[in-house]
Amino acid sequence: MTSGKNLRHILIGSLAITCLVSFFLCITLRPCSAYDLKNKVKEFTLRNGLKVLIVERHASPTVSLYISHKTGAVDEEDSHTGTAHILEHMMFKGTETIGTRNFKEEKRILPKIHDVGNALDTELMKGEDAGEQKIEGLRKQLETLQREAGRWSIPGEIDRLYTEKGGGDLNAFTGQDLTTYHVSLPSNRIELWARIESDRMAHPVFREFYSERDVVMQERKQTVESNPERRLMEQFLAAAFIVHPYRRPVLGWTPDMRFLNIDYTKEFFRTYYAPNNTIIAIVGDVSPNNTMKIIKHYFGRIPSQKIPVRRVTKEPVQSGERRVKLVADASPRLITGYHKPTLPSFDDCVFDVIDTILSGGRASRLFKALVEKGIAVDVNTTNGFPGARYPNLFVIVAQPVSPHTCGELEEIIYKELDILKKKPVKSEELEKAKNQLKADLLRSISTNSGLAGMLSYYGAVAGSWQYITKFPDLLERVTPEDIMKVAEKYLEPRNRTVAELVRKEN
Repeated sequence: MTSGKNLRHILIGSLAITCLVSFFLCITLRPCSAYDLKNKVKEFTLRNGLKVLIVERHASPTVSLYISHKTGAVDEEDSHTGTAHILEHMMFKGTETIGTRNFKEEKRILPKIHDVGNALDTELMKGEDAGEQKIEGLRKQLETLQREAGRWSIPGEIDRLYTEKGGGDLNAFTGQDLTTYHVSLPSNRIELWARIESDRMAHPVFREFYSERDVVMQERKQTVESNPERRLMEQFLAAAFIVHPYRRPVLGWTPDMRFLNIDYTKEFFRTYYAPNNTIIAIVGDVSPNNTMKIIKHYFGRIPSQKIPVRRVTKEPVQSGERRVKLVADASPRLITGYHKPTLPSFDDCVFDVIDTILSGGRASRLFKALVEKGIAVDVNTTNGFPGARYPNLFVIVAQPVSPHTCGELEEIIYKELDILKKKPVKSEELEKAKNQLKADLLRSISTNSGLAGMLSYYGAVAGSWQYITKFPDLLERVTPEDIMKVAEKYLEPRNRTVAELVRKEN
C-alpha cells in the first residue's frame, strides 16, 4: 500500500505529475472499520469490459468523476519513454467535435503535419550525417502547416466546457502504473461529462503534437534538469532498479523525449485506453441506475481491445549495496531505499505500519532522532515507491542540518532500523500507529474526490477496489514480531541502494 509523504514532491518533473503527488497526499489508503464500503459501492461492468464504481452521497448536489486507465510509464517500450505522459497532454487537445472550428478543413492538414514531422525526425536521427538544409526546410514546412492547422483549432475547449458548467478540480496525472483524468461537477451535469469523456476515448485528435513535444522537453529542463533533488531521485531509481521499467522517469529520458513518435503514441492509446482496461469511479449526489443509463449510452459503443500480455522483466534479487553520488550546487540530501513486495502481500501491510512508526508525525522515531535533535532539516519515509503494480521500494529521504553530514544521517537511520529488528515495538506505539492509519482513511474519504480517487486507483492497481475492505483485517494482524521479521528480512545492507547529493565545492 502506498503512503503519501513529502518524498513524492522531489521525484516528479511535470505539472501533470505534480497532480499525482497531490492525489496521493489526499487519498493515502488507510483502513477504517467504521466505513463499510462493501454495502456502499455499486459495481457494474459493460459488455465492452468497462468497469464502473458508484457511491451515492447526497450531502451536496455535486459529484466527483474519475477515469483511470491501467497504463503508465511502466508499459512503454524501450526508446519510447515519456509516451504515456505526452499522451495525457494530447487528451486535452480535443476531439473531432471538440476543439475545432471546422474538422473537415483541419483533417486535410493533419496528415501533412504527420508526414513532415516524421521526415524531420528521421533526418535529425542521422546526427552528424543529417543534411542541415534539409532539416531547415522541413522545419519551415512544419511551422507553416502547424500555423495553418491552428486556424481551425480551439485551444482549451474541454477546460472551457467544464468551467462554464460549474466544473472544478479538473486535472489528470500520469504515473508509473496508471493514468487518471478527474473532474468535479454539479450532479446534473453528468451527461456533459459522459459526452466529453467518451468522445475523448473514442475520437481524440492529437493536435499540436510536435509543439507539445517541445513543451514537455521544456518541462523536463525546468523541473528536473535544473532541480538537483529530482535529478538525484532519477539516479537513485536507475541504480535501485537494474532491469525493471520502474527505473525510468515518468517524463522519459531526454534522448527518447526528443523523438517521441505520434504513430507509437496513437497505438499506445488504442491499446491501453481501451474500455476493458479502464475503471470509472463516481461519488456524489447521483442515482446509480440513472447514471448507468447515461454511461451505457455514451461509453457502451466504444469497442474493447485485446490488451497484450507484456512480459516485464523481473528485477533480480539485489546482492550488495549500491551507491550513487550527485555533485551539485545544492544542499546535501540522502535517499535510502530497500526492495520489498507490493500489495496484496502481508509484508507490504507491515511496511505501512513501519512507515508510520518511523516518520508518521512529530512523535515518530526518525523525527525524534534526527529533526528534534537538530541533525536533520526533515526526514520522510514512503512505502510502495515508485509504483504498486510490481514489487517496489521502501524509501527514506533526509536532509542534514549544517554542519552535520549525510554520513551522520545514515548512521542514525541504520541504528533505528536495527532497533526495529531487535526490539519488539511496544503495544502502545503499535496501537498508536494503527490508529493513525485509520484516521488517515477517515480524512481521505471525507470528500467525494478522495473516495473516487481511492476506488479508481485500487481498482486499477490492486485488481479490485475491494482490496480496501480487506486491508483493515490485514492491519489488525500486524504484531511486534511481524515488524521484527519484516525489518530483518528486507532492511539489510545487501538490499540497500543509497543516493547522496553532495554540495559542489567552489
